[in-house]
Amino acid sequence: MNLQFLADGVVMGALIGLGAVGVTLSYSILRFANFAHGEFIAWGTYMTLVLTTAISTLFGGHTGTIGPLSFGWPLLVAGVAAAALTGGLAVALDRLLFSKLRSKGNAIVMVMASFGASMALRSLLEFIFTSRPAYFTRDIQMAVPAGLGIRLTPDQFFLIFLTMIIVVVMDRFLSLSATGRAMRAVSENPILARVAGVDVERVIRATWIIAGILATASGVMLGVTVQIRPFMGFDLLLPLFAAAILGGIGSMSGAMLGGLIVGVAEAVAVQIVGADYRAAVAFLILIAVLLVKPSGLFGVRE
Repeated sequence: MNLQFLADGVVMGALIGLGAVGVTLSYSILRFANFAHGEFIAWGTYMTLVLTTAISTLFGGHTGTIGPLSFGWPLLVAGVAAAALTGGLAVALDRLLFSKLRSKGNAIVMVMASFGASMALRSLLEFIFTSRPAYFTRDIQMAVPAGLGIRLTPDQFFLIFLTMIIVVVMDRFLSLSATGRAMRAVSENPILARVAGVDVERVIRATWIIAGILATASGVMLGVTVQIRPFMGFDLLLPLFAAAILGGIGSMSGAMLGGLIVGVAEAVAVQIVGADYRAAVAFLILIAVLLVKPSGLFGVRE
């Protein structure tokens, strides 16, 4: 039996998991489902593309590639810069919109506001870059054997390795840093955390920045492996929420595992019913989790 589709599912699941971590952090700390998170993915990816092009042009297009990878150091530098800019975009959106609504304590209003912000950001992105797909590189890579009949490209190997690094760094940050501990305290009980002296507004800013960084990482991974489109974040939104809810809201490891499950499930569905029904898999997983175990795999029922 050819297991290649499982490898493709793991790669897709890794980038879904990274995005889902941002979703679950936002939901557990900010207390609303942020539909604009998908646009952070798209904006972060396009900013990376623009910065990569600018850096390559500055060096006369002679930046080369890193070993067998299809991209060079400009993409890595641009990705870091774009992640910071996307975090800034998320904070700016909070300042302009969400902070004014947060005091009213109405989660439904926040959700609807995020939906409107999502449409505005997506339309602006399409106006600037048009709807034509873009690419970090058009080079075709040869896949190499990874065992069990599975073949992966060097880019896919690198992206899986990068995902593991990001997950470990995030886990250590949330566990050991003062900001990470404050974020966990606000997630548990924001009122009690404020009484205990936690700067809740600082925690909220940190949450937006981290969500923007993880969204950029997820989008760049998708752009490297597939293509870049203004609707790329919107298309990922349902799988992201499915992964976050499956793993359990507030659980980073649960979000990553949920992403892998959703990615593999979509890959299996493509083999069985075809690619046209791939999007329905995330929806079915989401409904099944809400019906059977609403708290998710690692979540705690409140």
